[in-house]
Amino acid sequence: VQLQASGGGLVQTGGSLRLSCAASGFIFNFVPMGWYRQTPGKQRELVASITSGGRTDYADSVKGRFTISRDNAKNTVYLSMNRLKPEDTAVYYCNGAPLLRAFGSWGQGTQVTVSS
Repeated sequence: VQLQASGGGLVQTGGSLRLSCAASGFIFNFVPMGWYRQTPGKQRELVASITSGGRTDYADSVKGRFTISRDNAKNTVYLSMNRLKPEDTAVYYCNGAPLLRAFGSWGQGTQVTVSS
């Protein structure tokens, strides 16, 4: 299994980013996927998930600001992030969702830094 997240960067408060995650090594179409984030000293947090059929769910902290989507033809999951806040600063990873369905391989993730 390989999960390659990209698209992170440094943005100001209120800015936007779009993350992408290219997946391989498993049958992507059948797997619910999620975006997680982690900051030093804290547990990894699931912020958004999407089923194979496209049903989405969000953590309260990002609801209304983040949108998860997937392209099964491209084995890719996306996270559009708007109205970013400094507390969104973290390394973002994609993987199976929820956590119990995550693969052992997490990849390097992509750093998102929101300046105040």
